[in-house]
Amino acid sequence: MSRPWDVVVAATAVGSGLLAGVFFAFSAFVMSGLRRLPDASGAAAMRSINVTAQRPPLMIALFGVSALCVVMIVRAVVTWSRPGAGWLLLGAIVTLVGALGVTSAVNVPLNNRLDAGTVSWSRFLAGWEPANHARTVLCLAGCALLLAGALRRH
Repeated sequence: MSRPWDVVVAATAVGSGLLAGVFFAFSAFVMSGLRRLPDASGAAAMRSINVTAQRPPLMIALFGVSALCVVMIVRAVVTWSRPGAGWLLLGAIVTLVGALGVTSAVNVPLNNRLDAGTVSWSRFLAGWEPANHARTVLCLAGCALLLAGALRRH
């Protein structure tokens, strides 16, 4: 494996772990803290968080890691006969599904509905939290699979 490719693999694995950590923080304590507030206050706080989430740090991480996953998928398919290619392919797919797939299919639409006032706080939580747990687990699993693939290539 070439040195530039090693950097891409490492960046994808680290990025997947970073996203897992961000999502874990929400699952572990942010949402619990918001649940302790009265419904209107919890919803207002979440709307405020959603505004700040749509800024470069999270967007660069989310879309940057997703782009790296696409590169990883293509590279793994092209180098399929190389050791670790299957692990890298699976890790990239799992991360992409967790980071971009679940976020865009579930979390963002619920955020938009909360912002528009078309979903109650309790219904929002009932959908948003399990989706966040899923993307946490998927990104963490993707990170582990990417690391396994990287170790098998050497």
